Amino acid sequence: MYPTLFTIPGIDYPISTFGVMMAIAFLTGFWITAKRMQEEGLDPELASTLLIYAMFGGLLGSKLYFAIDVGIRTGAPFSELFFNRAGITWYGGLIGGTVACWIGAKIHKVNFLTLANCSATTLAVGQSLGRVGCFLVGDDYGKATNVAWAVAFPEGAPPTKPGERVHPTQLYEVMWLMPVAAVLWWRRKSSPFIFGEYLMANGAGRIVIEHWRVNPEVALGMTEPQWIGVALVIAGLSGWLFFRLRQTAPAS
Repeated sequence: MYPTLFTIPGIDYPISTFGVMMAIAFLTGFWITAKRMQEEGLDPELASTLLIYAMFGGLLGSKLYFAIDVGIRTGAPFSELFFNRAGITWYGGLIGGTVACWIGAKIHKVNFLTLANCSATTLAVGQSLGRVGCFLVGDDYGKATNVAWAVAFPEGAPPTKPGERVHPTQLYEVMWLMPVAAVLWWRRKSSPFIFGEYLMANGAGRIVIEHWRVNPEVALGMTEPQWIGVALVIAGLSGWLFFRLRQTAPAS
């Protein structure tokens, strides 16, 4: 575990491995999205512009989601949570990034549906790289276990108890999402709504992996991320069926 990659000399500002992995995720996402936009006949140069929208929207959404969610559950001050260097939530980032990209698509006159489909593989890869960052800093790990691949995070956020080893659920998500990214890339030209397939795969994976995580149950024996996963599966499937039916409907 390497929570801090290095410290900037002179100002002693720590550069976290999570931050570096986020930067790699955004740059990789830019490359994949530009490739897909070119395939769809869009100007790939726009990918760098839209990446800025995605970055700002994603970061803002992730911090807002974290601050509101944790604030409601713990009563901690909103400003303290929002401006904390920790506290990046993927689902908040997904919502914020999607809204920001919708705004960017409107401003730059890009079809938002096409842009969303171009970003499906990007999101799966980017989320995987982000989870590698979570593993390196010891965040979002799972329940205590004795399995052979269990990991201890003595400097994690929060640290594991002395002698305790836990499920590395961050890596479970990586092992799920990377094959998902490969399938999405393979299906990118045949799927009626590849973004919907990403939502379904994301939600289904999180529903299962939550069984090894430590989030509290909120209703019907399921955690908040599991309920969000259910919503993503329903949204993705609904969109997929809509576009599939429209694709196969006879011309009038």
